[in-house]
Amino acid sequence: MSSADQSRPLRQSISGETIHEIEIKRSRFIAHIRRVDSLPDAERYLGGLRKQYWDARHHCSALVIGPHGDQQRSNDDGEPAGTAGLPMLEVLRQRGLTDVIAVVVRYFGGTLLGAGGLVRAYNAAVGECLDLAPRVTRSWQQTTDLAVPITELGRVENQLRLWLDRNGGTFLGVEYGQTAIARMAISPDSLRALEAQVATVTSGAGTLALGALAVVETAA
Repeated sequence: MSSADQSRPLRQSISGETIHEIEIKRSRFIAHIRRVDSLPDAERYLGGLRKQYWDARHHCSALVIGPHGDQQRSNDDGEPAGTAGLPMLEVLRQRGLTDVIAVVVRYFGGTLLGAGGLVRAYNAAVGECLDLAPRVTRSWQQTTDLAVPITELGRVENQLRLWLDRNGGTFLGVEYGQTAIARMAISPDSLRALEAQVATVTSGAGTLALGALAVVETAA
């Protein structure tokens, strides 16, 4: 991403897949919400649901993709124009989400719902499903490496994890070699504070090596 992208706030996303069903006048609306990272990923997921629910009348979809939600698509899949895909997409927009696809599978129950009824049904199916979906928050963070003697790793890691949790940082993991490399990420604005904490924890012996700016996800 460019530096211009880094100046724009990142949208939230979700983790995994969530499924939720509602029934209106005997029509079943089965909503699937899933994290996707590209258009091909979204298309594969939609194709899989079409096969799974091969006997359903409609497989309506909406998706938002990209760090800032710049790619957006919707499909009514045979429902009257504007009554399914677009209302679903509007829910994703209102929730401020990206890298997510919503698919609502409809089994017709024999009663016509009318345009307004369809809009409300598809809107509700996606909205209620999103209420159940775990969210993740994204932010630009500075990645760092800290070399730690393996004999000291447990103590240093525990103290740094506690500090990072309190200060919006992330402990990314440990790489083992002759020494252990503790990988962390922190907001660029808090980098000096992390350096001071490292100095305290290591009695001045530890020095952070800076990595790249990266998008880091945390549970919302």
